[in-house]
Amino acid sequence: MNDKYITVTQLTRYIKYKIDNDVNLNEVFLKGEISNFKAHSRGHFYFTLKDEGSRINAIMFATSTKKLKFIPTDGMKVLVTGKISVFESTGQYQIYVNDMLEDGVGNLYIAFEQLKKKLEAEGLFREDIKKKIPKIPSRIGVVTAPTGAAIKDIISTIKRRWPLAEVYLFPSLVQGEDAKEDIVKQIKRAENYDLDTLIVGRGGGSIEDLWPFNEECVARAIYDCPIPVISAVGHEIDFTISDFVADLRAPTPTGAAEMAVPQVKDVENYLNQVKIRLNNTITNQLKHNRNKLNDLLSRNVMKNPIAIYQTKEMIFDNMVERLKYSLINLTREKEKELLRVKSSYILKDPYKLLDKKSNKLLNLIAKLEPLSPLKTIERGFGIVKKDNHVVTSVKDLKKKDNLELELKDGSVNVEVI
Repeated sequence: MNDKYITVTQLTRYIKYKIDNDVNLNEVFLKGEISNFKAHSRGHFYFTLKDEGSRINAIMFATSTKKLKFIPTDGMKVLVTGKISVFESTGQYQIYVNDMLEDGVGNLYIAFEQLKKKLEAEGLFREDIKKKIPKIPSRIGVVTAPTGAAIKDIISTIKRRWPLAEVYLFPSLVQGEDAKEDIVKQIKRAENYDLDTLIVGRGGGSIEDLWPFNEECVARAIYDCPIPVISAVGHEIDFTISDFVADLRAPTPTGAAEMAVPQVKDVENYLNQVKIRLNNTITNQLKHNRNKLNDLLSRNVMKNPIAIYQTKEMIFDNMVERLKYSLINLTREKEKELLRVKSSYILKDPYKLLDKKSNKLLNLIAKLEPLSPLKTIERGFGIVKKDNHVVTSVKDLKKKDNLELELKDGSVNVEVI
């Protein structure tokens, strides 16, 4: 009786088998709007593809997401290619996406705009940090394909305009999946050659052909390069990320060569103008100095230089006479002072002065002696002290105070009763 019943798993597997073997579902082209987008840490994309009437779950594995030139976001309208299958755990059918385009806009254009916006926000396009291209270079490097019109045009243009410059070729792939790493490698290699200018570019082609020059690693290599870089990619209407980050953008490889070097005739004309200006400057300077010399020669000091000596000699004689007069007067004053000192009674009779001072000292001692406290004590008086302080009033004393009584021949301790 129960043999006619099957499990949910069996049903799901049957449906999955049917769908997986339906040739119409092995390659499905869908268009819709992305929602619930999630980028897994392992590189897988999970999202829902919907329109006005329905929705379907979608997954794009890392092996396919690596080929995308843009990052999907919610609300983006896309065109996807993939296979319909059933996820057994939930029983839901979903599409396994292997390719994706934005509906109405190419992937490459989206990737270009996204990278341009990112690098511009980081400041890699700022004009104030761009390096100046040397006007008279002697060593020029070129990163491009070793064959083709681009390198030929660059070399022929440089040799025609400025044959003194040396050209160093750093051969590189310029299209294809491996081109971006090769371009970066050759830019880094060129940094070791003491170059004045570096041209990076290639001839014309489709946007896919030019795409290596829109890669982020190439842009950062150009930005980090210490050599002034001229970007020359494609034709005049073509713009790449390399053009924005380079120090100078040329419309074509030939234009890059023209920007990198001057023309011999232009330099000759410039040197002739400099020569004329230099000659005029020297002539004017000589004329100015000649007039200055003539002015100096016309002065009285140059015509009669002995007059300066004579004037200075007179001034010197006058100073010598004044010095002599000052010395004589000073000597006379000192002689008078010496005579006054010699005639002083101190020098004539110094003992008289000593006796006078001794008598004065004895008189002062005699006046001070009656005032001495020792004399007072000898007359029968005493000095009363309490705690080493002289007592002057009985009000300062109380019973049992220990006092010191000082007399002429000694001191005794007493107690107040």
